[in-house]
Amino acid sequence: MDEITEFDFENRIVSSEFNGSDGDVENSLRPKRLDDYIGQTKAKDNLKIFIESAKMRADSLDHILLYGPPGLGKTTLSYIIANEMNVNIRTTSGPAIEKQGDLAAILTNLSEGDVLFIDEIHRLSRSIEEILYPAMEDYALDIIIGKGPSARSIRLPIPKFTLIGATTRSGQLTTPLRDRFGVLLKLELYTPDELATIVKRSASILDMQITEDGAYEIASRSRGTPRIANRFLKRIRDFALVKGDGKITGELARYALGMLEVDELGLDNTDRKMLEAIIKFYGGGPVGLETLAATIGEEPVTIEDVYEPYLLQIGYLSRTPRGRCVTRLAYEHLGLPYVPNTQNNQRSIFDE
Repeated sequence: MDEITEFDFENRIVSSEFNGSDGDVENSLRPKRLDDYIGQTKAKDNLKIFIESAKMRADSLDHILLYGPPGLGKTTLSYIIANEMNVNIRTTSGPAIEKQGDLAAILTNLSEGDVLFIDEIHRLSRSIEEILYPAMEDYALDIIIGKGPSARSIRLPIPKFTLIGATTRSGQLTTPLRDRFGVLLKLELYTPDELATIVKRSASILDMQITEDGAYEIASRSRGTPRIANRFLKRIRDFALVKGDGKITGELARYALGMLEVDELGLDNTDRKMLEAIIKFYGGGPVGLETLAATIGEEPVTIEDVYEPYLLQIGYLSRTPRGRCVTRLAYEHLGLPYVPNTQNNQRSIFDE
């Protein structure tokens, strides 16, 4: 196996993180109403009740926390909530709010009932959170005027609003902030059938011809994530125009995804090389995170946040107290003979 070099993981075609190439297409494909939103049935049904109740009471929605892996539609759902409530939405992100004055300016410019959407809310600094607490509970800002002995605190009322926070790491939220959200909704990975429906809807919006087989082929390789499915659709469209007659069939989708080095489970070349590195150099594991990162030339945080999550979800990788281990399923997928590692006392259930 060739040595694995540094890789621009943000631009991986199978990355669920947002990148620049997703911008215009993703915005044009976003549904505007709950009835058009596909999947996340449990979260959607609950939201319908909360929204209808708020309308009947002529009140704003309670604060909402949306959490789950990237690319599942947290931002889209926030815009839908604002549309359903017939209010404006103001969007920002945790890293973008650097000073208390930044958040105060945003809050004071909201109108009654507006939605404030904060993406990556787990990355807010503690000083910013202190401003949010009274804003969320009492709809007021506590401002310090002056310095030293003459300093005094005043409370400035702000319009009643709905804060929607989105995070991929709900465990990193502080308890005081989490407790101030009245509604917590977890977004789950999509099924292939749900993704196929999304792909067909997207193809229709983009005026593309696609067969049932073609849609399902894209859906089955999209790692349960609509963002990846729509990205595949856009890339496969190019193959359909150049190598075919413009129509996306199952055969053409398989050819295009093969050219993009995405296999039938949605693993790309980088995923496979990581698994092969553990097998080749460490006998399938266990191997420590720092050691693995040095072997494949990546940062430990990149492995944890980008490569591992999906491999763990499909049972190809397991974590043990002694390190990462490749399971029997991964050996079979890579076409390699499975040799149980006697050093790994924490066997995965996938090895049974």
